[in-house]
Amino acid sequence: MRAFIRDSAAVLAAVSTTLAVASCGTGAGNTSDSHDSLRIGLLLPDATTARWETQDRPLLEKKIKELCADCKVEHANARGDVAIQQEQMESLITGGVDAILLVPVDAKALGASVRKAHAAGIPVISYDRLSSGPISGYVSFDGEEVGRLQGRALLKAMGDKAHDGQIVMMNGDLADPNAVSFKQGALSVLKGKVKIAKAYDTHQWSMEAANMNMSGAISALGAGRIQGVYAANDGLAAGSIAALKANKVRPLPPVTGQDAELSAVRRIVAGDQYMTVYKPFGPEASAGSAMAVAAARGAGLDRIATGRVRTSEGTAVPAVRLTPESVTVADIEPVLVKDGAYTIRQICIPQLAAACARAGLT
Repeated sequence: MRAFIRDSAAVLAAVSTTLAVASCGTGAGNTSDSHDSLRIGLLLPDATTARWETQDRPLLEKKIKELCADCKVEHANARGDVAIQQEQMESLITGGVDAILLVPVDAKALGASVRKAHAAGIPVISYDRLSSGPISGYVSFDGEEVGRLQGRALLKAMGDKAHDGQIVMMNGDLADPNAVSFKQGALSVLKGKVKIAKAYDTHQWSMEAANMNMSGAISALGAGRIQGVYAANDGLAAGSIAALKANKVRPLPPVTGQDAELSAVRRIVAGDQYMTVYKPFGPEASAGSAMAVAAARGAGLDRIATGRVRTSEGTAVPAVRLTPESVTVADIEPVLVKDGAYTIRQICIPQLAAACARAGLT
């Protein structure tokens, strides 16, 4: 049985126990009586990465409602702007919500807002990205393991070319602590095994910036001198692949990714992208929702947690860390389809019919 399935079962069992205990609790962020609806703020960082609005938001809203029928979710998206997210935090604090689920645009910059929420008695659950400040709980995946999975897959795809070849690294936005972890994990595998000819840290995870950076790398290194591309997520992979194709790089070098976006899965089937990292959003949303509801009710989070993480304040807080999984074309059916992430019909659009047949996706 895969590790993330074990994670999911453990999280769901803990959720049930905690919410049974918390069902009589009252909101932490205001003094309304137990008959009033609890209000949970949900702050997402951007619309550049597809997962936030297409996966996380609907799953979180659905699961919060399942756990707390009278809870109200107040959602906002910062569109990649730190100042906007700070204003959104201020609005939630002033409005006296009972808990906040936060995916920070810039973890360090949001620290002051988290401290202000804490001072107002509003617990903040840091979701997917570890925010600075006195958070009450944290839910995410093992970021360094994501990077290690990507690095190992890239070396495997390069084979003998890894020894004398060179790669381009398209890292994420280092204002996101996850991007730092992905980079560290990847470097722990790649250093000493392959030459890193160019490396970029991509502001706001921009696909357009990745495209421009890859075009620059091709100009500097030569179209036939790139044997592999480490792309930290599927958006950066898409931008990089578009640049490689525009510059007539043939055959395409292996390109990594992350998030198992549908478009990326289709690129893997087509042979344009080598792999992605699957982080099942259901277990993450279950844990995040459970922490948010429990915190809003004034209940402890330790029954949900699988461990603890140290905050920027030096305090160890309850945390859930889930296990990611590498996905190449051979893993699409046994991992993604079997897990219910996508159906073969969703993946195998008409123009991929022949490629899907070759991949056994019928």
